[in-house]
Amino acid sequence: MSRPDVVVLDYGSGNLRSAERALAAAGADVRVTDDLRAAATADGLVVPGVGAFAACMAGIEALGAGPVIADRVAAGRPVLGICVGMQVLFAHGEEHGVVTKGLGLLPGGVTRLPATRLPHMGWNTVQAPSSSVLFAGVPDTSRFYFVHSYAVTDPEALAAAGATVTTAHHGADFVAAVERGPLSAAQFHPEKSADTGARLLRNWLAAL
Repeated sequence: MSRPDVVVLDYGSGNLRSAERALAAAGADVRVTDDLRAAATADGLVVPGVGAFAACMAGIEALGAGPVIADRVAAGRPVLGICVGMQVLFAHGEEHGVVTKGLGLLPGGVTRLPATRLPHMGWNTVQAPSSSVLFAGVPDTSRFYFVHSYAVTDPEALAAAGATVTTAHHGADFVAAVERGPLSAAQFHPEKSADTGARLLRNWLAAL
């Protein structure tokens, strides 16, 4: 059986090499590239991201990658967003009072978590619905590695829009992962989440 072809999009942000290694270990042929043609035609596209929402959006816009990501989703071709790479899929992000437009592929906005301790850094459990493809076979007690201060804190609205929503809690319930059609995303870092993260990546690859 052939290994799926996966592109990790290099737009100047993100844990590119750790994502590359984790995806390769999970069974993919992986390329880290800023080549938009490769990003458009690969079996799967991973959009990573660390740092600020606005900086990640600026990198995506400078590369001209937004339409490629949107066209993939419209055509039913799988995309996986990780950390801020998940956040930019939403309509907007607000940081320090500044609102930045996102890719708008998912409804809702990213705001600061209402928690006394930020960033939310370390291991946390998640609550995944039984319909989740990403979390198939992942035990309920599994922990994933988070590093973030901002999140989508209205999971009910996202679920009402037809998405499969996995939540976690830090100060408030927030969206830990989302699945809607070909679009999947995780607020945590599966590439840093040991065996449970590897299982999630294998589940995503199996669905390509």
